[in-house]
Amino acid sequence: MKVLLSGGYTLGPVTPLLAIRETIQEKYPEAEFVWVGTKTGPEKKLFEEINIKFIPITAGKFRRYLSLVNIFDIVRVIIGFFQSLKILWQENPDMCISAGGFVSVPVHLAAWIFGIPTWIHQQDIRIGLSNRIMAPLSRVVTTSVEKNVKKFSQRKTLWLGNPVRQDILQGNKKKAQEIFHLKSDLPVVFATGGGTGSIKVNQMVIEAMQHLSGLAQIIHLSGKERPQELVERAQKHFSDYQVYQFFTEEMKHAYTVADIVVSRGGFGTLSEIAALGKVAIIIPKSGHQEDNVEFLEKNKAAIFVNEITSSGLLLAKIIRDLLLNKEDQKKLSTNLHALLPVAKKVDIMHVVEKLLK
Repeated sequence: MKVLLSGGYTLGPVTPLLAIRETIQEKYPEAEFVWVGTKTGPEKKLFEEINIKFIPITAGKFRRYLSLVNIFDIVRVIIGFFQSLKILWQENPDMCISAGGFVSVPVHLAAWIFGIPTWIHQQDIRIGLSNRIMAPLSRVVTTSVEKNVKKFSQRKTLWLGNPVRQDILQGNKKKAQEIFHLKSDLPVVFATGGGTGSIKVNQMVIEAMQHLSGLAQIIHLSGKERPQELVERAQKHFSDYQVYQFFTEEMKHAYTVADIVVSRGGFGTLSEIAALGKVAIIIPKSGHQEDNVEFLEKNKAAIFVNEITSSGLLLAKIIRDLLLNKEDQKKLSTNLHALLPVAKKVDIMHVVEKLLK
């Protein structure tokens, strides 16, 4: 069996597909995987590290507003489509799977022309334009949240939950204490700005740390693509604060040891936090991430911090209040875990077997 996965530019569409790949490999160890992604996104380095064949194509972003850039991107999409035809002809996959992202559109259009079955997974609360385009061409559509099922064709859509890599669930608190040199008597806050980091989140975390000294230890994943001067100065100044630019194996241990996770609002990250039953404070980017977090806040499953109207002082107050209220912590983690269930392996394989027929 050969499976072609596609997505990239950010790691949002990547993480659920890695979980799907993991599940397929358990039953079909001989399965081959090919990834089609962008030339400049962070996904290329990731796949090189885990030995998945990676093929970049030219990609154009679909914008819902008037812009001269759209003209150039239409050309890029056309180029990407012909590149996709060549890739599918050469690789001859049994199926194509995507969790969104504009780079997947030409791939799935080419797959439809060749009669290769496709599967679209919808993570976010707001349906992305790329998935709206690809869904009519697909054989199966799955969703992370139940309410989104009705937004696609009922005939081929089912509620799956979000696939989560098993490795992320296998962290160890003792190992985390060794890696991060943590004190056993002080709560831990793990703060991350997403796959590429966030300047605003970094600033808010540093400002919050000034008001949390002696109350919590902070593990801060700042992102390799962001300026490091501010966080490096803070690390020298605060004994209970430590900063890292990039995690691989350390990620699962940081999650496991954390009492509270401060994060962006990408659905892959939210699903991992939910699967681990952690307390989440979410600082979403404007756009679809805000929809994700508003949905969670409405269901009392996470705390929404607006990056435009909020400050590090407010973030510190929220963290401090949560650390002092175990009942609120339990309510938030329980609600989040229930609202965003992890996709079951048997359900993932049911979709795969359907595509193989």
